[in-house]
Amino acid sequence: MNRLMLNSVVRRFAAGAALVLYCAAAMPAIAAVEDDLPPHLAQLHNTGRYRELARALQSAVESQPQSAVLHYWLGRSHYELRDYNRAESSLERATELIPNRSEYHDWLGKASGRKAQQANPFSALSLARKTHRAFQTAVRLAPTNIEAQRDLIRYLLNAPGFLGGGEDQALKQIQALSVVDAVDGMLARAEYYVSRKKLDQAAAEYDKVSRTDVRRIGVQMEIAEFYRDRGDAVRMQAAVDAAAKLGPDDPRLEYYRGVALVLAKQDPAAAERRLRAYLQTVPDGSQVPRHSSAHEWLGKLYEAEGKRDQAAAEYQSALSLDPRSEDTRKALERLRKK
Repeated sequence: MNRLMLNSVVRRFAAGAALVLYCAAAMPAIAAVEDDLPPHLAQLHNTGRYRELARALQSAVESQPQSAVLHYWLGRSHYELRDYNRAESSLERATELIPNRSEYHDWLGKASGRKAQQANPFSALSLARKTHRAFQTAVRLAPTNIEAQRDLIRYLLNAPGFLGGGEDQALKQIQALSVVDAVDGMLARAEYYVSRKKLDQAAAEYDKVSRTDVRRIGVQMEIAEFYRDRGDAVRMQAAVDAAAKLGPDDPRLEYYRGVALVLAKQDPAAAERRLRAYLQTVPDGSQVPRHSSAHEWLGKLYEAEGKRDQAAAEYQSALSLDPRSEDTRKALERLRKK
């Protein structure tokens, strides 16, 4: 394979690896970490103080180097800090100490996939294979680990055949997931249609999900994100309303309600208030809508109002948090040309 083809393959995989970040349907609400960590460390995690948590865990690991739990959470902390080298190293150590924990392998796969985005083409291929093995192991150890199932499916959808991916493999895994959980099977199939740009079929699948007796708020949020990305304000609002009935106090709703208002071009003051409230109350993390997205939508709001300086500042804030966002970069460039 020549270098040009190799770069193309790596870009395709890396784009897919970026999807292995946040699976809303896997989380019924914002989960507080209490089981594995001492209360004072759990509090740092739950409030998004990842740098403090990483320092505390590093100190704890030095005194208890055989503690898989400490290595696991240290890896999770580095992941939130976007230090994927250290995240991968810590998570790999956790899997060595306790090889049968599905979530350890799943997060190792996430870290390796993210690391592949930043690697040179040849290293990225090795990391892609490592990502695949980790997700496969996570699913084999616990087929009911829905987050691992969805991560593996995303990998298969985006990786080429010689890296273990491909459409046939993805569809087989979607079928296997459907046996474990019918709703998540439908969500994964909808995501498959999106990846193949079959948006009408994806919408039909999401509509089918919305007509089921879904009791998980994250499912409705995933549907809302689909319609957000399609620019369909009416259907996004319907999904947000359904989510609110399931968890009226969930702080993530501020993000979704704010975005829906921006899309609908309604009540800009309320849209701004909700997005600001989200930024102030929900710590930035990989398992909630990213703060960079909230800043981007504030930028869109201000741009629509003709507030160019404020829009530019929000787009710049979004880029500082997510420098790889081409959409935000293009929005900022468009604004500057005006």
